[in-house]
Amino acid sequence: MKYRKLGRTGIEISEISLGTWAFGNKVYGGVDEKDGINTIHAGIDMGVNIFDTAPQYGTPEQDGVAEIVLGKALKGKRDKVHISTKFGRNPTIKNGASQFYKSRVIDSVEESLKRLQTDYIDVLFFHSPFSPEEIDDDVWEGIEQVKRQGKVRFIGHSISMFHQTENMARQWAKEGKIDVIQVVLSLMNKESQELIEELQEYPIGVFGRECLANGFLSGAITKDTNFAAGTLNARYSREDIADRVDQVEAFKFLLRDDVKNMPQAALRWVLDQKGVSTVLSGAKNISELKGAVSASEARSFTESELKLAKQLLKKDFEPA
Repeated sequence: MKYRKLGRTGIEISEISLGTWAFGNKVYGGVDEKDGINTIHAGIDMGVNIFDTAPQYGTPEQDGVAEIVLGKALKGKRDKVHISTKFGRNPTIKNGASQFYKSRVIDSVEESLKRLQTDYIDVLFFHSPFSPEEIDDDVWEGIEQVKRQGKVRFIGHSISMFHQTENMARQWAKEGKIDVIQVVLSLMNKESQELIEELQEYPIGVFGRECLANGFLSGAITKDTNFAAGTLNARYSREDIADRVDQVEAFKFLLRDDVKNMPQAALRWVLDQKGVSTVLSGAKNISELKGAVSASEARSFTESELKLAKQLLKKDFEPA
């Protein structure tokens, strides 16, 4: 495993990080708690030292299921790793309303600390605000309070609805309010690249997420694949699926002696993009995580390979 600085935070993090969404609900098919814990432990053994989670990674009946799993897994190991979590969205909120205001950030941090069985969070992300109108001015007072108390070290913006909210990240970075962003970035969606490069002026740390394009870059999805109801990819039509599968086929020129499959190629490509601090793997088991970690060990792609991959992308495919 290789390591990089997380922007201006100065934290040194592994090139491959582990996201825990699958450990909290069935959006990616579901993971047994014991299997999740074993995967986290294996990740630490492989050199993974940063884990991403959120209160939203739960069920309509329980917030933060993934945080609970991560807290159990990291008991006695907390000093070896970094944790990022989020605030502002909770699955138990029936109407799905966002909660980006002072009292909520304070309460959310306390709830996350309890579930994670820790007394501090390394990076606290705004969880996908959809517009500037969702942000109450007093949220920054709450953030300053939890930082002053030592409960949160750094602040990030996990960006969704990219074109509606990218300017929020620009402004917050310029004002020194955030230290990290989390963005969709993959061979099939490059819309965040300009923002990533701009924010290196400060510099802002970058988590690349959805780097396997919701599984399409796993190489396991075919034009005939049927997705179970309730999973993310169930929303796609047969035409949508075929379009994505054809695009993945075009990228297979990236395979070589040390890049043996599409997941490895996809993650290596993200690591080769300017400004990226870590690739957020959504591995559900030890085997998948080993595959992700192998991308850190592979050689960087050449400039000609990177240029051809860019030319072959027909369009930015919609993220989750």
